[in-house]
Amino acid sequence: MASLPLPPLLHAPFSYHRAPTLSRTAISPQPTRLAAHSSHSHANARLRTNAQADELRSHAAALQDCAVRRALRCGQELHARLLRSALQTDMFLLDSLLNMYCKCGRLLDARRVFDGMPHRDVVAWTAMVSAHAGAGDSEEALNLFSQMIQEGLNPNGFTLAAVLKACSLGPHSKFTHQVHGQVVKLQGLDDPYVGSSLVEAYMSSGEVDAAETVLLGLPERSDVSWNALLNEYARRSDYRRVMQIFDKLAESSDEISKYTLPTVLKCCMELCLARSGQAVHALVIKRGLETDNVLNNCLIEMYSRCLSADEAYEVFVRIDEPDVVHCSAMISSFGRHDMAWEAFDLFVKMADMGVIPNQYTLVGIAGVASRTADANLCRSVHALIVKSGFAMPKLVADAILNMYVKVGAVQDATVAFHHMHEPDTFSWNTFLSGFYSESNGEQGLRIFKQMTCEGFSANKYTYVGVLRCCTSLMNMRYGTQVHACVLKSGLQSDTDVSRMLLDIYAQSGCLTSARLVFDQLKERDAFTWTVIMSGYAKTEESEKVIEYFRSMLQENRRPNDATLAVSLGVCSDMASLGSGLQLHSWAIKSGWNSSVISGALVDMYVKCGSITDAERLFYESETRDQVAWNTIICGYSQHGHGYKALDAFKQMVDEGKRPDDITFVGILSACSHAGLLDEGRKYFKLLGSVYGITPTMEHYACMIDILSKAGRLVEAESLINTMPLTPDSSIWRTILGACRIHGNTEVAERAAEKLFELEPQDVSSSILLSNIYADLGRWSDVNRVRNMLLDRGIKKEPGCSWIEINGQIHVFLSQDGYPKY
Repeated sequence: MASLPLPPLLHAPFSYHRAPTLSRTAISPQPTRLAAHSSHSHANARLRTNAQADELRSHAAALQDCAVRRALRCGQELHARLLRSALQTDMFLLDSLLNMYCKCGRLLDARRVFDGMPHRDVVAWTAMVSAHAGAGDSEEALNLFSQMIQEGLNPNGFTLAAVLKACSLGPHSKFTHQVHGQVVKLQGLDDPYVGSSLVEAYMSSGEVDAAETVLLGLPERSDVSWNALLNEYARRSDYRRVMQIFDKLAESSDEISKYTLPTVLKCCMELCLARSGQAVHALVIKRGLETDNVLNNCLIEMYSRCLSADEAYEVFVRIDEPDVVHCSAMISSFGRHDMAWEAFDLFVKMADMGVIPNQYTLVGIAGVASRTADANLCRSVHALIVKSGFAMPKLVADAILNMYVKVGAVQDATVAFHHMHEPDTFSWNTFLSGFYSESNGEQGLRIFKQMTCEGFSANKYTYVGVLRCCTSLMNMRYGTQVHACVLKSGLQSDTDVSRMLLDIYAQSGCLTSARLVFDQLKERDAFTWTVIMSGYAKTEESEKVIEYFRSMLQENRRPNDATLAVSLGVCSDMASLGSGLQLHSWAIKSGWNSSVISGALVDMYVKCGSITDAERLFYESETRDQVAWNTIICGYSQHGHGYKALDAFKQMVDEGKRPDDITFVGILSACSHAGLLDEGRKYFKLLGSVYGITPTMEHYACMIDILSKAGRLVEAESLINTMPLTPDSSIWRTILGACRIHGNTEVAERAAEKLFELEPQDVSSSILLSNIYADLGRWSDVNRVRNMLLDRGIKKEPGCSWIEINGQIHVFLSQDGYPKY
């Protein structure tokens, strides 16, 4: 609506000067008539003055009504009528006119009225400051307030509240502190509106501590201020501070608003404070707020996260008329606690309750189906959504895609993805996450390539996904290409992406590249240290694992179970008892009490030759799992304590532990080392007849070793020929070694011939056969075998040794000579 033209406001009608008085020459020379006329004139003047005052009040009231109704047109007409009249305006009328334009959002017109006022009181200044603050022009509002102070006017409560609102609109922290000084000086904190505005201004500038100090110091606090402070702490994820502030609110005499409780329940949920959540629930009941839909939904979520779905369902069933939000929350709660059938039952009952599912309900039921690992059930859910005629918003389409991916139905996921109307990067990432396994890794790489070709920007989750595909395939060629894409996108500093790059390089044995990635990490946590140490543990530089462990402690990083287990495993492989003892000491000082670490320590002592320490540590352990029993049984076997191994096996069975295939490898090895032929045959039969374990190649190798050491070479060879598995080199090498003990060249030659076929480049079998001939004095056969090796160009690898001195592990070959340390 166009505004009427406004003339200058200092014209006669708006003048504050008095009307001109009559001159003495105009007075009549008749005194008696003059006196009578003078008395009559004064009476008329008083009547006119009263009439003008009434008219001014009438116009002011009309302008105030226009301001309340935001009736700009009506207000402009009144303004025009005032301009045409001869009324002498007063301050109240001008303030009403100014306020009308301010409330109607006509700041330019208001400014013209304001600038034309001969005298501006605090009401006029407040109206202008409030109008500019309401329009979002904080700079002008603060400028007007500064001008007001310079003119010597003291602000009132409305002025202070208005300028504090302007401070909350932008980064005006310093100005807020100055206004705070004015508030204290004028004792404005006694005004609840001013106090609430000051709290809001501090929170808007990020000074939450100052806002809290102000709030707690107010003589009268509003629920709005309490809620604002609690919500700000919750927004910052400082949930414990929210609970502390709520405790202060509860201790005060201030009333707790129902709008405060949802924030507190959310914090109880995030901190898993079940008792506090129950206390808030009791307050809800005490206040008679059980019918509040928002609070009921928060209670369902809180009980679901902190306790169980049963407690959440008790809240749900007490709701008289549950709506779609309550049903969706309850379905998600059932899904979170793996109560899939209860979730589906509620979903079906929604139709009987007259509740129409929305997209969040469908997302929840799809999430429940994804946890069942039942692809057919997921297809049924998908069909139900389609047949029910629900719209397929992107949120639901993504949920269906994620559902198929989670249950491993990658073909259905592919169909669902291709039916999506507008897939975004999130959809591509979800689709890609279904192809991490080795069998589907190649498809994952093709999805990434298609995504980039179609112009979608990859984010950190995309690169994490495609790098997992590369890791499962051990495809370093593609991995380095993805690394190049990461560098181009500038995401190389992202923690998750760097972890995956480190993982693929370490697992692929590219430790130089892994070390470069590791050194560039800004924050190295226990996972990254464990990855680089696991990579070196698989190489010939495994001694560096202990160096990394020491470096990790120097950087004040606490190792986890996996880190310590890898380090102990390296000590086991290198038979480094000194380093193992140091690790054990550190674990004790750090208060480590884990079955994983206990098993690794037992294994370390076993492989380092200290079976007594291994035995003591094993029986001192509070919990002995399957791995621990297997470790001690295999340890007894390796150290020749066959009968102790058999006793440990009996104790294991008595404790209710079921032996597995590794257990029987240890038992059969113990029988082999102790020469227990009958016991070996017995346990080999128990393997399948009692425990239903199909013998593996290792079991056959152990049994053949038992027969061979007992001199039953023919029986051992017969077992090899009748076993359902194709014998590998370890089987023939076992019987070849036994032939040297018993001097059986006939079986030895057949075993050696098989080894030549399986491993033509392996020199050990030829040397073993040559030694058998040498023991029997058949030197011509010795020369024949050695000439055969020369003809094939096969050389024996030199031996490698290592020694630990002063905590350092030194590795050297036989030709290195005597090292000087």
